[in-house]
Amino acid sequence: MNETIEAIGLVELNSIAAGITTCDEMVKVAPVVLIAAMTICPGKYISLVGGEVSAVDSSVKRGAEVGAEWVVDRLFIPHIHSDVFPAIMGTAEVDELRALGVIETFSVAASVIAGDGAAKAAKVKLTDLRLAQGLAGKSFVTMTGDVSDVRAAVDAGVALIKESGMLVKSVVIPRPHDDLKSKMR
Repeated sequence: MNETIEAIGLVELNSIAAGITTCDEMVKVAPVVLIAAMTICPGKYISLVGGEVSAVDSSVKRGAEVGAEWVVDRLFIPHIHSDVFPAIMGTAEVDELRALGVIETFSVAASVIAGDGAAKAAKVKLTDLRLAQGLAGKSFVTMTGDVSDVRAAVDAGVALIKESGMLVKSVVIPRPHDDLKSKMR
């Protein structure tokens, strides 16, 4: 999917009805691919689109305009890192879980921004990017690599979202226990 997608955009709303209307307008205003349109906990709605940079930018701007006061968060990333889509879709292939980094956020957009920034900042592999389903509206991104790279990546991801107030917590586990490694997807 991401071979033809050079940018992604997301609008997260705290109204399902406003979210569905916003999503419809986002895909009508520009030729984008609708990657996800779904409810998330607690009663929020996200629309995630991809495509060419200008189309995604137009789509997100329209979404923010239509969603207005219902918008919780949004993002536009013009050159998305190749690890982001597999992490979102649950298809990331990880040969070995070395050091483990986790960035937990209050919004989907913040996790995607942090994950993309982390992957661009250091030599890490994104392993999961969970989009708030069953998490009471929170999201998180996990990554693996050498300890120093994971620390640098987590720091970079956190720096991108810290001022927004959407950071819950971040951690780096230098040597995850084998039982934890076997249960992580």
